[in-house]
Amino acid sequence: MPADSASPRQASTVACASEKSVANGSGLVFKQATEPWEFQEISQLNYESFVEEVPQHPANDDRILVDQFHDENTYFICRRGEDLLGMICARDRRPFSLDQKLGRLENHLPQAEGARVCEIRLLAVRPGLRRTRVLPGLLTMMARYCQEGGYDYVVMSGRVAQQPLYRHIGFIPFGPVVGDDAAPYQPMYRPVGNVGVEFSGKFHENVAAPPGEPVILTPGPVAMPAAVVEAFRQPPLSHRSPEFRKLMLNVRQRLCDLTHASHCAVMVGSGTLANDVVAAQLSRLEAPGVIATAGEFGERLLDHADRMRLEYVPVQHRWGEPLDYKCIERALATQPGGWLWTVHCETSTGALVDLPRLKTLCNKYNTRLALDCISSIAATPVDLTGVWLASGASGKGFAAYPGLGLVFCEELPAPDASLPRYLDLGLHCRGGDDGAVPFTLSSNLLAALDAGLQRQADELLARIDEDGRWLRGQLRSLGLNLVAPERDSIGAVTTIALPRGAIDSEQMGHTLESLGYYTSYASGYLRERNWLQVCLMGEVGRPQLERLIPVLAAQMDAQSRSR
Repeated sequence: MPADSASPRQASTVACASEKSVANGSGLVFKQATEPWEFQEISQLNYESFVEEVPQHPANDDRILVDQFHDENTYFICRRGEDLLGMICARDRRPFSLDQKLGRLENHLPQAEGARVCEIRLLAVRPGLRRTRVLPGLLTMMARYCQEGGYDYVVMSGRVAQQPLYRHIGFIPFGPVVGDDAAPYQPMYRPVGNVGVEFSGKFHENVAAPPGEPVILTPGPVAMPAAVVEAFRQPPLSHRSPEFRKLMLNVRQRLCDLTHASHCAVMVGSGTLANDVVAAQLSRLEAPGVIATAGEFGERLLDHADRMRLEYVPVQHRWGEPLDYKCIERALATQPGGWLWTVHCETSTGALVDLPRLKTLCNKYNTRLALDCISSIAATPVDLTGVWLASGASGKGFAAYPGLGLVFCEELPAPDASLPRYLDLGLHCRGGDDGAVPFTLSSNLLAALDAGLQRQADELLARIDEDGRWLRGQLRSLGLNLVAPERDSIGAVTTIALPRGAIDSEQMGHTLESLGYYTSYASGYLRERNWLQVCLMGEVGRPQLERLIPVLAAQMDAQSRSR
């Protein structure tokens, strides 16, 4: 968002409150530039903005552009760590660049004789961050600088294409357009007045971004507690060592205790691998089955089944629609003694199925029940008693690193040489009594999962459910439409169907990211439907959610008005 042409210099010696750095959430820092590396970054951003984006200056091999008045400029920047996100600078020494272009400015400005005037020399924000907190923060820093400096007017050359923005913040055009056809600029001015108060109203100054680290609100990866990170960092163990076997035995026992499962196999891979292993076991039954779907991950079960050449009847629902248990029962009645495979928590919608009801149906028709529990285990109470097979993964609710697939089973299967070795659940379960594993497995991932399991408690699951209900109520109060009905919703996953044409889910996701809130929006099935997800897996607390709501409301308002 360039404002004028372009650089490193010594810090300004002007003393003002704006020199203090202000942390504005998600690691964003607004401050006056003082460090040599900050000025180096400024000169690089100037080049990108005023050479590559706006062809105002010739290119050079160094990709550096230093402003002609650099030594007289005062720079304010927004950075995250050592990444410069945007900058703005001012200069109050005459003649200004506009003096050189238009002649004496007092001839164009009302009541300007004897007034104190400063010029905004440069304004640049990286392209992907121009609808975020970066620009309002920079303008607010500049507004305070102008007020504290006692200036009466601020002038600038604003890009012609950005006139609506500059008018919105009170700049008034004057004089003829300057520059050339490739980079036309409109001279503009505004009285300083109470500009700080005005900016506060325009830019939702009361909306606080989260302090410290970003808030991870995705279904994976998730924010991990310090104990999990520390466990992962321990020196690796050989997967054949006694220490490893002891760790594996401990993890398997904790997993079975958590889910009331009889056995659990742990393998290197994602939840997708775990579902492939389940499909391989279903293929051994040589019996037709039923697959019930109501979202993206249910549809993926169909793909797993097709690749394993399973014979089945699909019972497909609209995404987010509650399962039609009568329809499922009719399908089971046509082939008793078969199997039923479905998703316990449909991650794409946030809907949770009625597991006791599914168990009852399967018992009635002598049907084996298989479940995808990847997003439900460790996020809500899960009782796998009577469930033949279930899949899980080490990330998500466990608040551990992804990379381990889990398969829970009611009975230990024998190895089957007709299956690919890595898909043979019998191989993974063999040696389970002494913690042996058939293939190489990372002790670091296993130790992290063990640490994640140690945080599991009934109180944690109750808090996730309570926070999820609170969040959904707040979102509905903003007028948002939630995909899953309340009675079927899991606390850990909330999917929002944003209004098409008014709010774009991908743009909203990008904006929230820049403010420190990492939601789920980038998957193709979410973009296609204009859906945004807020997930409470990992280390997420109510205070973080309470800060999210006004930020989300402000961005909804900003997007709606801009459209």
